[in-house]
Amino acid sequence: MVLSLGLMLRQAAPARAGDHHALIYSRDGVALAGYDTVAYFTVGKAIRGRPEFAVMWRGAIWRFTSGRNLQAFEANPWAYAPQFGGYCAYGMARGHATGTDPLAWHIVDDRLYLIHTPDLLSIWMRAPEDFIHRANANWPSALRR
Repeated sequence: MVLSLGLMLRQAAPARAGDHHALIYSRDGVALAGYDTVAYFTVGKAIRGRPEFAVMWRGAIWRFTSGRNLQAFEANPWAYAPQFGGYCAYGMARGHATGTDPLAWHIVDDRLYLIHTPDLLSIWMRAPEDFIHRANANWPSALRR
């Protein structure tokens, strides 16, 4: 379900029983460890969101730095949500669903990709298009492994 400033806006399908991982990677129910996904695109860096600017989407809480960023996300969450549900894009390319560090990220063709660690980000940066192609082949089946 999507909740914004206390208002229910729409329902999202819950994770199915038997799914190994949720479709959105979160820590304690918070996507991107509380970082503002819109800020990656608008400011070009990882910035922590604030609890008062939060929305529930696809089973996770998403935080934003401002009402403007929250509204942009609500208007088109698919434009701002990280690829592969916020799981590590490098890990997904290798067939594994692993967590991410919101400070290890890269935007390719207006899509946000998160990586497990800064060290793996340096490997990812050698051939991001190749890793994206391989990750697309593994998504979302790697969640069930």
